[in-house]
Amino acid sequence: MNQKELKELVEFLIEKDITEFELERGDVKVRIKRGTPVAPAIVASGPHFPPAVSYASQPVAHAPVASASAAVEDGDNGLHTVKSPIVGTFYESPSPGAPPFVKAGDQVTLGQVLCIVEAMKLMNEIESDVAGEIVKMYVKNGQPVEYGQPLFAIRAR
Repeated sequence: MNQKELKELVEFLIEKDITEFELERGDVKVRIKRGTPVAPAIVASGPHFPPAVSYASQPVAHAPVASASAAVEDGDNGLHTVKSPIVGTFYESPSPGAPPFVKAGDQVTLGQVLCIVEAMKLMNEIESDVAGEIVKMYVKNGQPVEYGQPLFAIRAR
């Protein structure tokens, strides 16, 4: 079972409002349990799912849950909010000691990498889906993030 199959499974379970699911296929076991429709938890084990080792050398046991649209328009203040499409660990730079991808006040273009969210040893680049100015960063480097958690506020051009 690969990441794409897991994503499709989670999306199906959310669509059908199934809160708990377990699948065993050979030496791979997947157990999904969710308390709310937007925050499923996934535990996967087997040869294709080794123990997670985080970017900051601390154990992490999160897995990707879904990658629906990562951003929504914030109607209150006109800022565009980029949200995490997965559960994982937020990293502001491509490697320890490297400068951050972006910081408050930076101008960004459509498709520009804003950060990395690490999940199950996979470094997922989160890209801007609007051009504009980074107004606020909601999370700090190395902080765990949840599905749908705001990461950046962008004043779109």
